[in-house]
Amino acid sequence: MLVYKLLRPTEWAAFDAAGVFAGSADDRRDGFVHLSGEDQVAGTRAKWFAGVDGLVTVTFDAEALGPALRWEASRGGALFPHLYRPLARADIVAVDH
Repeated sequence: MLVYKLLRPTEWAAFDAAGVFAGSADDRRDGFVHLSGEDQVAGTRAKWFAGVDGLVTVTFDAEALGPALRWEASRGGALFPHLYRPLARADIVAVDH
């Protein structure tokens, strides 16, 4: 199963340069990296990233993220993937600019 992280261009540039991403300001505030399942990406994009130019979608293998990935109730009671560790370049399956 694949999970996705939507990143603003500046967030992607920082991740790409450092090779690690501890999360957006919202992620750090909440204590985990917010991810989306395949059927949740469009809703996340519409709710949180409307009007953001150059949005980058980064794809990860949920199983490879290990036990730090938890599916927890969020928007409307739906289970969303939350990652309780930073993302690493080695975790990336694909990047869509």
